[in-house]
Amino acid sequence: MTSTQSNTVWVFGYGSLIWNPGFVFVSSQLGLLRGAHRSLSIISHHHRGTREQPGLVFGLTRGGSCRGMAFEVAAENWNEVRAYLDARELVTSVYRDVMRPVVLSDGRRVMALTYVVDEAHEQFAGVLSTEQQLAMIRAGVGISGRNVDYVLNTARHLEQLGIRDRALMELVDALEAGLEGQAA
Repeated sequence: MTSTQSNTVWVFGYGSLIWNPGFVFVSSQLGLLRGAHRSLSIISHHHRGTREQPGLVFGLTRGGSCRGMAFEVAAENWNEVRAYLDARELVTSVYRDVMRPVVLSDGRRVMALTYVVDEAHEQFAGVLSTEQQLAMIRAGVGISGRNVDYVLNTARHLEQLGIRDRALMELVDALEAGLEGQAA
């Protein structure tokens, strides 16, 4: 439990936590995490797919950097928030929970709980072609809904925050073109 103040703890979100944190927090602001980047690299058998028809979700993989949202959590809420996040993120142990330094948009540097991908886990997809990603995203539906909605929501919220992810936006363009084709 490290932060700039002893009465709060920070959580770094880079995917659906940005637009659906699901926990009580004191404040939030943009943050930069170095040493890992956001990628659609995790095969989802739970939230956005099934074993029979897996989806694809975001993970933090080694190298580069990632802009996302940092959430400040009051110490008195920490145990409840941590239990919620672990239940949400550690369903299949494809993520590892680590404390990483994050530079906040106000210039402060805090340690934040971050969920990074375990690249040795069987659900780590590694680098997939655009066609492979599109096929999995279009087909995936899990207990949290359609994989397409997850990817589009994340992209829209990143864009609203001024975070431009070129590879993600190219994928979104292809997804939206496919959706338009289905409506015609």
